[in-house]
Amino acid sequence: MSKEPQSFILIPGAGGMAWYWHRVVPLLEKAGCEAIAVDLPADDESAGLDDYVQLVLRAVGSRSNVTLAAQSLGGFIAPLVCARAEVRSLIFVNAMIPRPGETAGAWWEISGAVEARIAAAVAAGYSPEFDPATYFMHDVPKAVLRRGPSRQRNQAEAVFGQPCRFARWPRIPMRVIAAADDRFFPLEFQRRIARDRLNIEVEITAGGHLVAL
Repeated sequence: MSKEPQSFILIPGAGGMAWYWHRVVPLLEKAGCEAIAVDLPADDESAGLDDYVQLVLRAVGSRSNVTLAAQSLGGFIAPLVCARAEVRSLIFVNAMIPRPGETAGAWWEISGAVEARIAAAVAAGYSPEFDPATYFMHDVPKAVLRRGPSRQRNQAEAVFGQPCRFARWPRIPMRVIAAADDRFFPLEFQRRIARDRLNIEVEITAGGHLVAL
């Protein structure tokens, strides 16, 4: 009986564009894995967390050797999928890591994410005022951006007010990958959140918040 190949189901962050993972998918396929990047209707105000979860569950299907990877806001989708599908392992990538019942809107204040972002900006000498160029695009190759979508998808506000209803984190292998030059979620902030919420030490990689690009 042949062993089922490892499948990576890749969840994007705010904006929900599967394109975010387009450079990672061929690398996983070259390594002999199946890779599926999920596209989410992030600009639809009528779509909520459960709608996002349903799309990820559809991608999982009947697969039983699944690694779920969640970037940024995708961290709020991951535990809901794990509660309803056979997931072997979970990887967070510069992710929002929720507590049971927490909303993504409340997460910012509870976690101290904004204060950490501003403090890191002041210390490093770049603008503490948020703008995508400074916080998301500062290290993304221009050639990648030129080949990308003509416009980024906006993130609807609806999901930020919906509780992430899960009882507990699954007892499966979990990893937290943090990019050393992430200006949006600074490294020390990610370290603290991973320790406090999952009792896990981060694995550090080069890059910024959109590290997969």
